[in-house]
Amino acid sequence: MSALVLLENALLRLTVDPMVGGTIRSLEHRELGLSVLAKTPWKPETTPLDPAMVKDGELWLTRYTGGWPVLFPNGGDACTFGGRFHGFHGEASIAPWDMQMDERAIRLRRRFTAVPVEMEREITLDGDLLLTRETVRALGAEPARVMWGHHPSFGGDLLESPVELQSGARGFLSDDRYDPAANPLRPGGKGRWPMVPGKTKNALVDLSRPREPLSAMTCLAEFTQAWVTIRRLDNAVGVALSWDAAVFPYAWLWFELAGLAEEPWGGRTRLITVGPNTTWPAHGLAEAEARGGHLLTLAPGQEVTTEIRLHVFRPAGAVRGVDPETGRVHGA
Repeated sequence: MSALVLLENALLRLTVDPMVGGTIRSLEHRELGLSVLAKTPWKPETTPLDPAMVKDGELWLTRYTGGWPVLFPNGGDACTFGGRFHGFHGEASIAPWDMQMDERAIRLRRRFTAVPVEMEREITLDGDLLLTRETVRALGAEPARVMWGHHPSFGGDLLESPVELQSGARGFLSDDRYDPAANPLRPGGKGRWPMVPGKTKNALVDLSRPREPLSAMTCLAEFTQAWVTIRRLDNAVGVALSWDAAVFPYAWLWFELAGLAEEPWGGRTRLITVGPNTTWPAHGLAEAEARGGHLLTLAPGQEVTTEIRLHVFRPAGAVRGVDPETGRVHGA
């Protein structure tokens, strides 16, 4: 059984599961009494999996709770790459992590088996801001080529009312393979956020105000500044995710708003995932390389450190932007 660990301050409370991906399982604004991360409508298994056994998304979903996993060194489809098998969404998302904590921080560490890389993560709270700081360190004698991303799925009380998405992105890409019945977007479409190509000729879909039912896999790119906000239109609560676009030039944007009727989704799943990532498309290392996608190359001994910030706030109308230094929104 997984044992969740708790970190809290006067404004925020979160839980982390170090045994299954070091996933941030829940996040609540204590003053508002509102949650912002999604929770799947099925009961997940709580025992870790051997990453080498996760050959498809169906098995991965048995451990998926919603929340905020990390994707490394693969993202999307399982594949063989560089002579090694990489499971669906990568070892980091599903394997146990070594954990230490004190009243200020939760620290997680894993030496990966799929690639000679070590990752250290530190999760801290600063008022109404969650900060996750990560360092990857290449340990092998040869360069390591990887995908690195985050998979925070927003939901809970945040999606209990209609929402507005805003972003510093200019470019938009729609996945060319993912096309369930509730997808209104043209597969492989390209455009300018937020008005994106629909399936009907010359039609545009405004994804800044998503409507149910909706099931779509997309990507944001060409950031003037790397941030995305989700604000309830009744201004009860909002979130602002920001990161370094030099490390994560893309953000996978997945909508599952009661769009998939088949199990385990059952037409009951409501989440919006905003996933900073090194790479697009979202179909695994081998497919990304075959299609000329950008992979992160770590030279022997190289370290890369980056920080992702999540501001949980009470809005005061439309968001004007996110401060690149503090990670907090303008106009809240």
